[in-house]
Amino acid sequence: MAFVSQRRVDFPMVDLAKIVYYPRFWDLAHRFYEESWEFSCGMHYNTILSEHMIAFPLVHSDTQFLHPVSYGDTIQCSLTVPKIGNTSINWRYEFRNQDGVLCWASDQVTVCTDMGEVQRKITVPDWIREGLAKLSPE
Repeated sequence: MAFVSQRRVDFPMVDLAKIVYYPRFWDLAHRFYEESWEFSCGMHYNTILSEHMIAFPLVHSDTQFLHPVSYGDTIQCSLTVPKIGNTSINWRYEFRNQDGVLCWASDQVTVCTDMGEVQRKITVPDWIREGLAKLSPE
């Protein structure tokens, strides 16, 4: 089941053409990503970072810009986890506008690391694997 959330496009997110400035899409994606942890694992993302000392740096992003998003639009994000590897997690983002038009899609891969030594991969803990299984697209 996908995690679904939405937010309005505010003025600081747009460029002179009054459409979302492209780096803001990754900012939005990360905001939805953070929200999804409460849905999937039942805790705020900060708890995972600060108390469990686990981080998930982005190591790959394959993204398509399909339709402009304008100031005042509402973006609905559908976020799924198609695959959980030993140390990596694949995420699928789809942003649709208020008319249901697919505007942005991104396949991203994060790696599970120890916050004390972020360059060291660690195995995705079972409790995270079980929580993220809720976001399976099947």
